[in-house]
Amino acid sequence: MNTLYPVFLKPENLSFLIIGGGNVGLEKVTNLFRSSPNAKVRLISKEVLPEIYTFAEDFEIEIIRDSFHEKYIRLGEIVIVATDNRLLNINIHRKVKKIGCIVNVADMPDFCDFYMGSIVVKGDLKIAISTNGKSPTLAKRMREWLTDLLPDEIDVLVQNLHTYRNTLFRDSFEEKVQKLNKLTQSFF
Repeated sequence: MNTLYPVFLKPENLSFLIIGGGNVGLEKVTNLFRSSPNAKVRLISKEVLPEIYTFAEDFEIEIIRDSFHEKYIRLGEIVIVATDNRLLNINIHRKVKKIGCIVNVADMPDFCDFYMGSIVVKGDLKIAISTNGKSPTLAKRMREWLTDLLPDEIDVLVQNLHTYRNTLFRDSFEEKVQKLNKLTQSFF
């Protein structure tokens, strides 16, 4: 049973620390900024792929070229560990948990407080997909399928529903829900 509780964070209000500048670090940076272009990220790695520097030109990424040291842990409220050294990843996880931050250790579900799901974005509509850390490849395929399935015009619907919802400010919560349910029941 998948017991995860999905939430949508506002990354521009949080600080992210990514440890690792290789292919996995690149994937984490790419996915984070694809979904949240205003995220604030610090990336620590002795070696950093050129593609990460390309991202740093367009997004808020501070790159620290250094080996991991404990002093860096407090640079992020959310820590993503993406090195290719499993023992180092476990050690970093242990240190991050001591100070109370939440952490994701790439490809090690037992060492994750959260998973970075696959994200479908159509304007203001955003759908997160999780397989409980068991099959990121399936989540990616589901993202591709849903992206193709949902029309780009779905955002117009979202905007129109928002406008209508704002006209219901005098209604009680129950009345709003009833009116919006009645309006949307025939959409799909």
